[in-house]
Amino acid sequence: MTVYFIGAGPGDPELLTLKAQKVIARCPVCLYAGSLVPAEVVAGAPEGARVMDTAPMTLDDTHAEIVAAHGRGEDVARVHSGDPSLYGAIAEQIRRLKAEGIPYEIIPGVPAYAAAAAALGQELTVPEVAQSIILTRMSMKSTSMPPGETLENFARTRATLAIHLGIRALREIERQLIPYYGADCPVIVAYRASWPDEKYLRGTLSDIREKVRAEKITRTALILVGPALAEVKDFRDSALYDPATPHVLRPKVSVS
Repeated sequence: MTVYFIGAGPGDPELLTLKAQKVIARCPVCLYAGSLVPAEVVAGAPEGARVMDTAPMTLDDTHAEIVAAHGRGEDVARVHSGDPSLYGAIAEQIRRLKAEGIPYEIIPGVPAYAAAAAALGQELTVPEVAQSIILTRMSMKSTSMPPGETLENFARTRATLAIHLGIRALREIERQLIPYYGADCPVIVAYRASWPDEKYLRGTLSDIREKVRAEKITRTALILVGPALAEVKDFRDSALYDPATPHVLRPKVSVS
């Protein structure tokens, strides 16, 4: 018996990996986060499977279901949104599984920031503009952030920021980021990326809050910030495909 922590992706059922699809199709128990994972993702569970939405359940409740399945020798598909390694709340589940000797496996999924970038038709790491992406979140009413992991510290890098759980903290985000990025720094709010009702708002640190308020977006949104989000045209080509830059797979310099 194995517990499979499955990344369902950001919402579009077609972004589910083939491996995840196959595992869901053979697990007699399927626990999924219904508030963020559409029912279509788990529709492929086998006939007669025990399929449960964990949104109203506690950690004790979900663990009890897993333990019961373990006792019956049944595999469990534990389906989370996005990629389970990022804010997937799997660490505390894994801790309990290890304590009881229950095997588990993690199947990665498409994260929301990747789905948003695809929908926007752009790269988040532009040569000589931004080569790093910082994935972070606002604490708000959730678990507090560790010391040092502040927006202000991250802002000093001027990297592309992907801020989760921050749509209700835009005023604070502006306050901390404007001194480093500038008031005219591009911001994109990705609401329900890849869902049928997805929406993308473009603005700057100085005006994005008003745009979000006008659209009445209060949850399920990712905030992207950084100069790489602008329509940059005067950046250099990547050295990866530069004919004048040899590397191990192309050791000779091309002569045009």
